[in-house]
Amino acid sequence: MRTLRGIGLLHSMTEQTESGKATIKWDTTATGAIVLRNPHVLRSLLELAKLRIVALVTFCGAAAMIVASRFAIPPVSFIAAVVSFSLGSGGCNAVTSYNDREIDAVMERTSRRPIPQGWITPRYALLYGVLLTISGLAISWFLGPLIFVIGLIGVLDNIVVYSLLAKKRNAANVILGSFSGGAPVLIGWMVAKGTIDLMGIIAAVLVVLWIPNHIWNLALYHAEDYKKAAGPMLPALVDMKKAARCIVLTVILLVGVSITPYALGFLGTAYLLITIPFSVLLAAGNIRLALTPNRKLAWRMFKISSPYLLVLFFAMMIDRTPYSLL
Repeated sequence: MRTLRGIGLLHSMTEQTESGKATIKWDTTATGAIVLRNPHVLRSLLELAKLRIVALVTFCGAAAMIVASRFAIPPVSFIAAVVSFSLGSGGCNAVTSYNDREIDAVMERTSRRPIPQGWITPRYALLYGVLLTISGLAISWFLGPLIFVIGLIGVLDNIVVYSLLAKKRNAANVILGSFSGGAPVLIGWMVAKGTIDLMGIIAAVLVVLWIPNHIWNLALYHAEDYKKAAGPMLPALVDMKKAARCIVLTVILLVGVSITPYALGFLGTAYLLITIPFSVLLAAGNIRLALTPNRKLAWRMFKISSPYLLVLFFAMMIDRTPYSLL
C-alpha cells in the first residue's frame, strides 16, 4: 500500500481499472489522503515520465549551460535549471501519454505502456503530468521571466501543438513539435549568459533538426503499426522510398548545421574531431537507407541516431574545457 497525501480531494471516491491482472483502487479519506493499491505504481510513474527522454533533454540543457559559461555556471542556477528541465520534461511526457492513450492502446509498440495496461488511471496520469509540468515551470520563473516564457512556449508546443493538434491531424506533426526539444538548450544558454547569441541558437537548432530523423526512422520501422492506429505519421502516409528521402534531407541539414560551430569559430578542433566520425556514419547510413530503403536499416539508423545529440553536446563541453589540448 502506498499513500499519496496532499492531493486536496475531500470526498469519497473509488475508481477501478482492470486489464488482465492489474487492478487500481482509489480510496479517498475525509482528510484528503488518497490510498493507491497497485504494485505497479512506481514503475508506472517512472514510465509515464519517460526517463530516457528526460535524461537526454536534461543533459542537453545542462551541457548548454556549461558550454555557454565555459564551466563557470553558478551551482545554484545550474541545479535549479537541471531540476526544472527534469520536472518539465517528465511532466510533458506524462501529459502526452494521457493525450495518446487511445493510440497507444491500438499500437503494438505502445500497448504495454502504463495507461493501456491499466496500471494507472488516465485521470491520475494527467494529474501527475500537470503537477510535474507546473513545478518545472515554477522553478523556471525564479530563474527569470524570459526563461519562464521560453519554457512555457516549449510546454505548449509539446502538449498542445504536437500532441493535441498536430499528431492526429498533420503529417508535419514531428516538425511542428520539434521546438520543444530545443527549448531546454535555449534556457540553459540564457541561464548561463543572460542572453541568447548565435551559438546558442545553433545548439538549439541541432536538437530541433535531430528530432525528425530520429522519430521518422523509428516510425519507418513501425509503419504498419502507425497505419493501424490511423495516425498521420509521415512514414505511414507515403511509401518507404519517399519517407527515406525525407529522412535523409533532415540528416543532411543536421550534419551541415553540426559543422557550423567550428566553421564560424565558436568551437575548435576538439569538437570537430569528435563529431565528424559520428556525423559521417549518420549521413552515410541514411543515404544508404534512401537508396535501398528497408525496415532493418531504418531500425539500425534509429539506434545510431539515438546517441548523436549526446556526442555533439559532449564534444562541445570537451572543446570548452580549460584543459583541452586542441
